[in-house]
Amino acid sequence: MNILSLFSGCGGLDLGFERAGFDIPVANEFDPAIYETFKVNHPKTHLLEGDVRQITKENILPFVNGEIDGIIGGPPCQSWSEAGSLKGIEDARGQLFFDYIRLLQELRPKFFLAENVSGMLADRHSVAVQNILDLFNQSGYDVSLTLVNAKDYGVAEERKRVFYIGFRKDLGIRFRFPKGSTAEDEKKITLRDIIWDLQSTAVPAGPKNHHNPAAINNNEYFTGAFSPIFMSRNRVKSWDEQAFTVQASGRQCQLHPKAPKMVKFDKNDCRFVEGAEHLYRRMTIREVARVQGFPDDFQFIYKDTNNAYKMIGNAVPVNLAYEVAIAIKLFLEGRGEEVIGINDEEGRLFA
Repeated sequence: MNILSLFSGCGGLDLGFERAGFDIPVANEFDPAIYETFKVNHPKTHLLEGDVRQITKENILPFVNGEIDGIIGGPPCQSWSEAGSLKGIEDARGQLFFDYIRLLQELRPKFFLAENVSGMLADRHSVAVQNILDLFNQSGYDVSLTLVNAKDYGVAEERKRVFYIGFRKDLGIRFRFPKGSTAEDEKKITLRDIIWDLQSTAVPAGPKNHHNPAAINNNEYFTGAFSPIFMSRNRVKSWDEQAFTVQASGRQCQLHPKAPKMVKFDKNDCRFVEGAEHLYRRMTIREVARVQGFPDDFQFIYKDTNNAYKMIGNAVPVNLAYEVAIAIKLFLEGRGEEVIGINDEEGRLFA
């Protein structure tokens, strides 16, 4: 089955769908700093470089053998994020949702998936979210909106995300969002499970946080002072916990679990444990890549290390993408009864 990938970034969502057996002949990404990384890791995909607002059906179909069966992608989330401007659909980036819907209407695939941050479910955005759901419905799709945490889907990370998933109405599919493979606490994957072996090879980034040629397989970390905002709360998870949400920033990257958790002195004042200051460093590019589920043979190409952190932090965790893709595939094959769904009260918001 052929998938069109929009807002692809470095391709975490794409990699999950490819592992589930989907083909991705065409993708689109706007940021030139990402092009080379995407192309190296997705050699079978033709990357349409540039603004999604300029892309039409005629640009896509010459690279597809057959028809487009699905569209996947996560329109930029900064305008919806609790850490962002909170403008939502009024922000130009928030409006890119409309271009996603435009291409959905042009191509009429069997299904779509659109991923975004949990911040878009804030009460202030409720009207905008309902309008988006109405547009999907008017476009001819039965749509669900589900909030999940990546740690329940084989990912060593606390990361809440929203998924819009729709199937063309003529298919009569009533989708159930899958229960994750690590939903039970005893199955959770920890930092110890995935990055323990990387500690001894971690090196600091080069001058001005440019790539350090001595870094083995991107195992280098961003350096520099920590801002007062960063120091306002604990930024360390222990070895036997899941990571915090991976940020799209080197400077804001969480700290490595070899350091003790920061000590709270006041409401917005956390500090490093006295005598252990040398243990506090940011996690490396390869470490956060593993947290997001990227395999070690996935190559990140960059000069500025912040660009690598940005690529990884904006990606959909690979195994979360894979488990959702498997469920979609089963429903498309008429085997939806094999999908164990999450309970309504745990995640399903709309049907």
